[in-house]
Amino acid sequence: MEYIRKKIESQVLGLSGIALGQIDFENPKGDPGLFGPDSISWQVHGDFTSMLVGGISALLMQALHPLALAGVWDHSNFRQDLLGRLRRTGQFISGTTFGAKADADWLIEKVKTIHLQVTGTAPDGRSYAASDPALLTWVHVAEVHSFLQSHLRYRNPNLSGADQDRYYAEIAFIAERLGATNVPRSRAQVAEYLQDMRPQLLCDERSLEILQILLNAPAPSLLAGVAGKLFMQGGIDLLPEWAQRMLGQPVSPQRSRLIRTSINQLAPLLRWAVRSGAIHRARKRLGIEQ
Repeated sequence: MEYIRKKIESQVLGLSGIALGQIDFENPKGDPGLFGPDSISWQVHGDFTSMLVGGISALLMQALHPLALAGVWDHSNFRQDLLGRLRRTGQFISGTTFGAKADADWLIEKVKTIHLQVTGTAPDGRSYAASDPALLTWVHVAEVHSFLQSHLRYRNPNLSGADQDRYYAEIAFIAERLGATNVPRSRAQVAEYLQDMRPQLLCDERSLEILQILLNAPAPSLLAGVAGKLFMQGGIDLLPEWAQRMLGQPVSPQRSRLIRTSINQLAPLLRWAVRSGAIHRARKRLGIEQ
């Protein structure tokens, strides 16, 4: 059984930022990082299953914003190196959440530097810049809204409304450090923001190509391929109904129940297998018993 567990864990961690090997989550000892173990951010970001589903949903949501999509399209090798993009995104999220303060600060400054180089003109003629505060706010909200909805669906449906608001308020700190402004800090503010943003969103050929890249992503093994397709469907199912319709991917109630049941059946296996993820290593740094 231990061989099977380690095999599963190896494949899971191979998708994460840990695979890049740039952050030592176990040192320096006693450093709580930016949030610390009592934060809601540690709770929400600490589960691989819900974070993967939420991350897929966030990518699809972000692809509906023409300027955000243009930046990825023109300046990222996402289409050729999906795994690399997932690892880099995972590294930023896990590093700023669970890493020591110096590592989190390094990641934030690194991303800010990269953003300064991401400028151009979208197909509709508008100029874009990844450092644009409004665009940073969109990318942030698409991510954290997806992470929280996935956490409620697949990890802790009983998370209180107060703690959900606390999560948005906590994690807004990262967006603001990157340069975002007017960042929503509660469920009500996030809901209002998403409603206000809908007229700016568009599903075009590029959006649909991103969808196809995710749907046809290669997998290192047959088991990983089956799980990957399930998580992809979970990400689509997690999208608001209006976003599903924009992408041409409406999910019926029956199919939604099947997806959710299947993921909830797989999740305990992954939680059993993964014992050295970012949150586990961060707990060692702080001397917290596993």
